[in-house]
Amino acid sequence: MAAVALSLLASADEGPLDTSEPKGITADEIIHRFAAKEKQFKEARDQYTYRQDVRVQTLDGDTVTGEYREVFDVTFDDQGKRLENVVYAPQSTIENGGISMSKEDLFDIRNRLPFVLTRDEIPEYQILYVGQQQEDELHCYVFDVAPKEIQKDKRYFQGRVWVDDHDFQIVKTFGKTVPDFHLNKKGKGQENLFPKFTTWREQFDGKYWFPTYTKADDTLHFALQEVHIREIVKYEDYKRFGSNVKITYEGKEVQKDTTKGQPQDKPQTSQPPQK
Repeated sequence: MAAVALSLLASADEGPLDTSEPKGITADEIIHRFAAKEKQFKEARDQYTYRQDVRVQTLDGDTVTGEYREVFDVTFDDQGKRLENVVYAPQSTIENGGISMSKEDLFDIRNRLPFVLTRDEIPEYQILYVGQQQEDELHCYVFDVAPKEIQKDKRYFQGRVWVDDHDFQIVKTFGKTVPDFHLNKKGKGQENLFPKFTTWREQFDGKYWFPTYTKADDTLHFALQEVHIREIVKYEDYKRFGSNVKITYEGKEVQKDTTKGQPQDKPQTSQPPQK
């Protein structure tokens, strides 16, 4: 969030962190397996329609001082081209709270809050195994992730990911988008800071862990002011698009499911706060 002119530890229902090495598999093998699954997940999600509900608020204590709201449907046209159809976007009052929505904010909402770490992006990141942890019903391997180098005009994720030990897919992320932009040594420039957030995923069609809920509640420390920000993003109503594009999972074509977009009865990831 850009200023208007005038512990990276997620809190969740999780068990203690066990720092012992994984048994029967190496950390590198886990990374290789979940990166391959993330590639499949990304390709599959690109063939689903869904609704994304975005709410960004500034607060003074418990009082909302400004709000940015946008609801849009991710759909396809007759040629299968991916589209965004905005269904609700009232006049923003977020400037009343001392910030504005930057192009980086809008990019992050679409591409970095639902963070995906595929084998294509692996070379860009340092990935450190930190242990194992229980997330509600799931037993997870835990990794810290940070970009090796910040390239100009590119956005990254920095934080922690939880990978379930059954499907080897990321089921939860906690961290922030980087880089932040600060004033230069002369106190000039445009500040643009970003909050820490948690994204939870749920399993759909018995195969893919899709993001369903993101929450940020953080204080941004600008040079001249501090801004308390709350951000909630919901991803709803996933449905397979009826195109001729084939989706594969573990080398096999995924058949269309008549229960489109419905979570299956397998254990879910750690539950997000009450919606």
